[in-house]
Amino acid sequence: MSAEGEVQLQDFKSIFSLPRKVAVVTGGSRGLGLHAASGFLQAGCSQVFITSRKAKACEEACNALNALPGISGKAISVPADISKSSEIVRLVEEVSKHTDHVDILFANAGATWGAEFDKHPEEAFAKVMDLNVKSVFVCIQKFAPLLRKNATLEDPSRVVVTASVAGIGVGSLGKNATFGYSASKAAALHLTRNLAVELGPQHILCNSVAPGFFPTKMASGLMALSGGEKALADANPNKRLGKPEDIAGTVVYLCSRAASHLNGAHIVIDGGSVLGRSRL
Repeated sequence: MSAEGEVQLQDFKSIFSLPRKVAVVTGGSRGLGLHAASGFLQAGCSQVFITSRKAKACEEACNALNALPGISGKAISVPADISKSSEIVRLVEEVSKHTDHVDILFANAGATWGAEFDKHPEEAFAKVMDLNVKSVFVCIQKFAPLLRKNATLEDPSRVVVTASVAGIGVGSLGKNATFGYSASKAAALHLTRNLAVELGPQHILCNSVAPGFFPTKMASGLMALSGGEKALADANPNKRLGKPEDIAGTVVYLCSRAASHLNGAHIVIDGGSVLGRSRL
């Protein structure tokens, strides 16, 4: 209330906008990363850097993103294999040729492996843990100087890490068990919490998303082995799988003014599938 007794309201019309923000999306050439990148551009980002191992895939993704109607920003291809620390350093150097700061880092690149317990390869477990945990940490560490550059108390930079419901409940078991993936995604959730406490005072907010099944290339094989899209959708409490706008909307929210008091949080995007399993 004002001194005169009048109600004072805030202007919230731009609360979900990302005007002139600069974003980097790892694993951005397809699937969840590509959907999030689309959301960033449509929310007003001026530059969205798309990185993945394959240069052609990055170029194709950027061409599609730059053809979106009504956008004022630009998607920029910067291929890199972030499973290698040297490539992460190179990625930061390449991004720095275009901008002196980064406002948003969507650490989305990841891998999975399915095999039964007695035959689960040690090297596969290590590869998944390295990419899904260590490389996430190194990527955030190396981008931190750019994330700090324009970060303020009122307008903090953002880090969003892609985890999974497999890191909250139990992942796939049996002949296609994902032990390394499930462990890595649980680790990614807790890594994000630690980074939130470390980087929060530096005005870098760190949160994570834990998606359930989305029809993506990485998930398609496991989805088929788990009964197919229809069976998985029917088993979900909300009777469907994830859609592009589900991930895009959530990540845009986490990077917008609307989520400026979220730090160390995770958002489950699964239609209630983890909760639904408790009935079994």
